[in-house]
Amino acid sequence: MRASRLINILTTLQARGLVTAETLAAENEVSVRTIYRDIDALSLSGIPVYSERGSDGGYRLLDGYRVRLNGMSREEAEAMFLSGLPGAAADLGLGAMMAGAQKKLTAALPEDLRQSAARMQAKFYLDAPTWFGENEQPFHLQAIADAVWNSKRIRMRYRTWKAEKDREVEPMGIVLKGGAWYMAARIGEDTRTYRIARILDLVVTEHRFERPEDFDLSAYWDDNIRRLEEELHPGTGRLRVSKWGLTMLQHNSPHYVRSRMQVSEETDANGWRTVELPIASPQHAVSELMRLGSDVEILEPPELRLAMAETVRKLGAFYRLEMEDGGRGA
Repeated sequence: MRASRLINILTTLQARGLVTAETLAAENEVSVRTIYRDIDALSLSGIPVYSERGSDGGYRLLDGYRVRLNGMSREEAEAMFLSGLPGAAADLGLGAMMAGAQKKLTAALPEDLRQSAARMQAKFYLDAPTWFGENEQPFHLQAIADAVWNSKRIRMRYRTWKAEKDREVEPMGIVLKGGAWYMAARIGEDTRTYRIARILDLVVTEHRFERPEDFDLSAYWDDNIRRLEEELHPGTGRLRVSKWGLTMLQHNSPHYVRSRMQVSEETDANGWRTVELPIASPQHAVSELMRLGSDVEILEPPELRLAMAETVRKLGAFYRLEMEDGGRGA
């Protein structure tokens, strides 16, 4: 479990001083990339972890920093790393444990760092749910969290886009993304992702399962998102955009598209550039590109250009009569 690994990293740094990412990765049987993410998580939790560059570099704790983890229960220590997400911790049923962990951690800090932690808490707040729309309140979330902690199988009825299905799965972890809760669960030899709000009925069984030691939830989620983005954007589009259109295109595009966008260095006589980027279906791409108005021209593929032309034709038909009659005098 990631919380146990974070605690192990923290105690290792406290005991040894300077430790390389490679050493931490080997001792925790994870990748160096995972250690980088864990160090970021510790820093966001208020732990003063610093990096030293160079051939003899690595990670160390701020001199004089000590934390007494022996005063915490296992549940409190795990909840400690949700300290930036009070709403999420409460949804999981960990609100009281998180509060207890914060108090013990604060008491263990030297006075100067205690004041720094208080300032950090006063000035930074992580609000994970989505900005627009209501946040999901999945009915079975706490039961699933209990099954995850205790490695118990669950039986559930799940609503897909097409039908309701019965499943018995091994819950491996829970992810909060954009205000929605997801469960990573193993079924047979596969690990799949289920949106918890779509679980209609659920029973936590007494049958325990062996959780693979090499399963990394954050790495699984990153890979899952990447594969999903690739499936959602199977094609490539080529566009001409104005300077303003390019700015808006980069601003409005999701990270997956933006990171793979190729912009020509050369501009034409009007200052427009050519852009290549991943696209989804023609219908979805048209709905996204319509926001750029007359500051974009679709060059390829032909079916996308045709779909845009058809949309513009229909829009023109809607407003032509108004323009010919009262529109001119407005």
